Amino acid sequence: MSTMLEAIGLSKKFGGKPALKEVSFRLERGEIYGLLGHNGAGKSTSLGIILGMVEPDLGEVRIDGVSVQAKRSQALRKVGAIFEAPAFYDYMSGWDNLKILMSYSGGFDEKAAREVVERVGLVKRIGSKVRTYSHGMRQRLALAQSLLPEPELLLLDEPTDGLDPEGIKWFRDFILQLREERGMTVLFNSHLLSEVELMCDRVAILREGKRVFEGSVKSFRDDVPVYEVQLEPWEMCMPIVHELGGEIVGPGKISLPRGIDPAVFVERAIRAGAKVREFARIRRSLEDVYMEILNGEGSPN
Repeated sequence: MSTMLEAIGLSKKFGGKPALKEVSFRLERGEIYGLLGHNGAGKSTSLGIILGMVEPDLGEVRIDGVSVQAKRSQALRKVGAIFEAPAFYDYMSGWDNLKILMSYSGGFDEKAAREVVERVGLVKRIGSKVRTYSHGMRQRLALAQSLLPEPELLLLDEPTDGLDPEGIKWFRDFILQLREERGMTVLFNSHLLSEVELMCDRVAILREGKRVFEGSVKSFRDDVPVYEVQLEPWEMCMPIVHELGGEIVGPGKISLPRGIDPAVFVERAIRAGAKVREFARIRRSLEDVYMEILNGEGSPN
């Protein structure tokens, strides 16, 4: 794999207040990468710097090896983006909006535009005035606009914000299909952690302008198995867990080493006279990791 986007030591202050503090990350070609964090964590500032709309105090962004800060126009040729709230001319049709917006970046390709409009499912309404569009239709029009340069890298700022469940699923399937068919590289930020988990290969978490976590979604799914246990008396659980090399990780929760069949624990507990009422594996989610990190339980990396 080759690197498609690299952010190197990005730092930025607004009015003397740090918005980013030496933030670095990279996206490999064909990767879907999520940028997470509370409001004010630095996500939008990072995207603004990547798009050349915000000048960093320190650091650099390279897209396919080309510096955004030194050669913005060349670096962004391969980039499509939905950044902040998409702005359109409400009194014009979706089609006329695409014509005007494409003219800003090099000219209108009618064939390419029709293909993209069909792809995002706007054929029946592309001739209607944008003021008649629902929020979901506006997002589809914004997506069409972002795809018209035929980008290799797509940057998406809260793209599913305000969409209903059907719209969110459509968007997720659309992006995954883009990656499968065209090898698209995607960077996006979102507060919908369940969607990020379903879509992303890797995620970074920002807190107060610092990157405090980066890892693959698969990695925390593959953590040491944790089980929820209900048995009486609870005191009988401890020696059995320790004999098997595990730990008590919380009220009613135990971890067991990989390679240990959980049935061994249950069998030993019953033999010892315990009443086992419940035993189930807990799947660690992105939300669990996110809350641990932002509550200070995780350590920066």
